[in-house]
Amino acid sequence: PGELEVEVEVLSRDAVRIAPGGRVLLERWGGEAELEGVVRTVEPTGFTKVSALGVEEQRVRVIVDLASPPDAWRRLGDGYRVEAVFIVWEREDALTVPASALFRRDDGWAVFAVEGGRAREREVTVGPGSGLLTEIVAGLEEGTTVIVHPGDAVADGVRVRGFRAE
Repeated sequence: PGELEVEVEVLSRDAVRIAPGGRVLLERWGGEAELEGVVRTVEPTGFTKVSALGVEEQRVRVIVDLASPPDAWRRLGDGYRVEAVFIVWEREDALTVPASALFRRDDGWAVFAVEGGRAREREVTVGPGSGLLTEIVAGLEEGTTVIVHPGDAVADGVRVRGFRAE
């Protein structure tokens, strides 16, 4: 085929974050490199599908146009399997922390930063997140080491040892 489109079934709760013109990365399609795509349309009607675990889910079809050069995807054909990653937000210079470093404090969010070998609670303002990483808009500086999965033994001022900065 000289032209292909990719049809992706997406959970309706995720489809509401996807917009026409958005970037899409197509992975695990059999080629060596991922392919680029662009969302053409998010269909306005959902449908019910039973998952492999037997759970009824509301899904929506998203149609993606391939943006990579045809030579990159020429081996693809009708009905082939691909995995789509929808880019719903991105910023190159975002300061992020693992989502597991965040915890609720009053009506906001906080992290434990490591300063001088001690845990220091820092109130932070969060931005968008991926589920694994969350943007920090205010309250931390680049290069600050934070404690991931702080347990009950971690409190402001507690000595920290055996941590690894990355």
